[in-house]
Amino acid sequence: MAPISKECDFLVIGGGSGGLACARRASGQWGAKTIAVESNRLGGTCVNVGCVPKKVTWNAAAIAETLHEAASYGFQIKHTAPFDFKTFKHKRDDYVKRLNGIYERNLEKDHVEYLHGRAHLLSKNEVEVVLHNGSKETIRAKKILLATGGHPNIPNTPGAEMGITSDGFFDLETLPKRVALVGAGYIAVEMAGMFHHLGSETHLFIRHETFLRPFDPMIQDTIVKEYERQGIHIHRNSSQSKIEKKDDKWMTMHYTDKTSPNGNTLDIDCLLWAIGRSPEVEDLGLANAGVKQDEKGHIIADAYQNTNIDNIYSLGDVCGKIELTPVAIAAGRQLANRLFGGAKYETAKLDYTNIPSVVFAHPEVGSIGLTEQDARDRFGDANVKIYRTDFTAMYYAMMPPEAKAPTAYKLVCQGEEETVVGLHILGSGCAEMLQGFGVAVKMGARKRDFDACVAIHPTSAEELVTLK
Repeated sequence: MAPISKECDFLVIGGGSGGLACARRASGQWGAKTIAVESNRLGGTCVNVGCVPKKVTWNAAAIAETLHEAASYGFQIKHTAPFDFKTFKHKRDDYVKRLNGIYERNLEKDHVEYLHGRAHLLSKNEVEVVLHNGSKETIRAKKILLATGGHPNIPNTPGAEMGITSDGFFDLETLPKRVALVGAGYIAVEMAGMFHHLGSETHLFIRHETFLRPFDPMIQDTIVKEYERQGIHIHRNSSQSKIEKKDDKWMTMHYTDKTSPNGNTLDIDCLLWAIGRSPEVEDLGLANAGVKQDEKGHIIADAYQNTNIDNIYSLGDVCGKIELTPVAIAAGRQLANRLFGGAKYETAKLDYTNIPSVVFAHPEVGSIGLTEQDARDRFGDANVKIYRTDFTAMYYAMMPPEAKAPTAYKLVCQGEEETVVGLHILGSGCAEMLQGFGVAVKMGARKRDFDACVAIHPTSAEELVTLK
């Protein structure tokens, strides 16, 4: 056994959003001697290859969309050059690097010791860290948090390695001419929208009839139709048999889908796999400490982020519960409060119910609470009432019918009080809109509370407080 080189109250393995939030709260607010370890760039998936650069790219795609629509408002815009994707990419990279530096300075400000290296458990209290320079540290910690996140999956399809994942999306130096995305979750849907509006011929391959299948059927049906209206090629009931190299830039995908059950091919210069993510646990040494995992490899943690080992905790994507950055941050802060904040916080934990989420598609999608079917299954048909509206936002009033995007809202209400147990919205501005309505749903708002709020006119959001 290597000699102990450091000791601390709290060791956080994983420098993503959840781990850093927990480490900073434990040290900066509660004074716990804390060490944080990260093997990659600080900020984790969200900052480096997720939410942040994704939203910047979505903004660029939204600008491209607006430029296309501007003619309907009388603007005659002449393009003197194509979209400069390479310049955009490097400016986006610079922004992310600035955030990495801010994260490191925030650790210093809150007196968290930061180690850049790869950690693995030696026992329930000891961890070896292989630093980026090849040297090693052995740390003894009273408490350990495992917040290592996850990584995207690649299938075992022959030739699959020629494709990229969402991580590789942010390494692209040029915009593909024809791209195939495989997947039906929010990552595939968001990136398909961005590719399309930035100018790539976009093909989305899904296994079933719709995508975003965990969402309410209203969302699924509306967004699929809208993507097809925009010109995105959707390949339903699809599977891929092999990928073959064609030349230095192009490859050929062999596939079947609903319209080509006997097989077809597609030449592409970019293939992006968005078929799910797995927990980052491969070399974490969980067995050395006896930490239990589920059948998919996720670390098993209870509502208080406890693992089966009494001084080891886990949160975020590595647990596979609700894989959203704000969830990990909130869980991390609550855990630090409980572990180090004294008696006042001895029962502190995150409430995992009614967590709002948004898909930055084109248009945006927002959801909180139960889908209509989930509510009917839980409460029975007689105890569920649905309020829904489909309309065209005023923004599209100046455009020809074939250019108008949809807006669709649904409230799922339960019982005589008509408590709002689900809210599902699709349309321009939904991401910002949902944050406020999410507060109302979290507080247990009823339909009559929505009705009692005077509408703001003219807005799309007013439709949610005037539903009949």
